[in-house]
Amino acid sequence: MQGGINVSLSSQIALERRLTTIADNMANLNTVGFRGTEVKFDEVLSSTENKLNAKVAFVTQGNDYLSSDNGGLQNTGNPLDFAVKGDAWFAMNTPAGMVLTRDGRFAMSETGQLISTRGYPVLDAGGAPIQLNPNGGDPVVGADGTIFQQDKQVGAIGLYSADVGKGYLRYDNSGIITTQTPQAVVNHSGTGVVQGHVEQSNVNGLREMTQLIEVSRAFESIAALTSTSEESLTDAIKTLGSS
Repeated sequence: MQGGINVSLSSQIALERRLTTIADNMANLNTVGFRGTEVKFDEVLSSTENKLNAKVAFVTQGNDYLSSDNGGLQNTGNPLDFAVKGDAWFAMNTPAGMVLTRDGRFAMSETGQLISTRGYPVLDAGGAPIQLNPNGGDPVVGADGTIFQQDKQVGAIGLYSADVGKGYLRYDNSGIITTQTPQAVVNHSGTGVVQGHVEQSNVNGLREMTQLIEVSRAFESIAALTSTSEESLTDAIKTLGSS
């Protein structure tokens, strides 16, 4: 009976974590470049045998991972807005080091540096900040990230890849800090830069709302089941104690 209570408790912990990720996804439904968080849960078999020699299965607390789905592209017409095509990321230089992002809402500083909405320098493929000519007018950027001003090449927007599955932390500007060191993309087959567009959040609001309802109902059902199990255990203890 106690095993049943422990299994229910493990399920509640897992569902609570899923509720947290759903709430975070919904909060970023309209955040440019945001990639939703999913949770993978594994089944763990208890090494403790019960009287029926039945194995008791528990649910782990789960491991977060980023959804790899691309968000839709929105045409802004702004020459300093960019979106990533394919499985790659922009890179920014931040106080925490290199941060990857799909948020390409960039701007040009007074000195000509290409910066993010939070003022972080955008990096080229060599990891250096991108320097533009502040008097050179709006840049024209090719699909490979090459930047031109007044028909002259002045730099290139770097695209990076990293195995996010090995671990990551969230950061500003829809950014992530990866455990694996990001590598510059040198072969642009299947990847590229789209100027005048931004990538919308890849969170599917309808899907998240449906999951929210399902998880909430499951949590309530397990809570009711746990309460019933606890009452049965209490009654059993009282019966044994009076015999």
